[in-house]
Amino acid sequence: HLVESGGRMVEPGGSLTLSCTTSGFDFSTFSMSWVRQAPGKELEWVSGIGSSGIESRVYADAVKGRFTISRDNADNTLFLQMNDLRPEDTGTYYCTKFGEAPVSQGTQVTVSS
Repeated sequence: HLVESGGRMVEPGGSLTLSCTTSGFDFSTFSMSWVRQAPGKELEWVSGIGSSGIESRVYADAVKGRFTISRDNADNTLFLQMNDLRPEDTGTYYCTKFGEAPVSQGTQVTVSS
C-alpha cells in the first residue's frame, strides 16, 4: 500500500516536499522510485533510490540538481524534495517500487503563476 501526499499548487521557482507512506511490504528491502505523469503525456520516471538510501540515488536529466530523493526506512516513508520548480514539473507524482508501474493515486503538483 502506497499513499503519496504533499502535492499542491506552487509558483515557479518554489519548493515542495512529497511524501509516500508505505505498508504491506518490507519497505527497507526495496529500491523505490518517483514517477510522474503530466496531463496528456506518458508516464515519466523521475528518480530512484536504493534500498538502504545511502547508495545509488539516480535522477532524470530534467530534474537533476533540483530534486532530491530520500527515504526513512524506520518510518517506511519515501520523500522527494523538489526545488526551483518549473511549469513543466506539473503533473501527478507517484511513488513506486523500482521498475514497477504506479498502483496508487498519486499526488498532484501544479507549478503556475
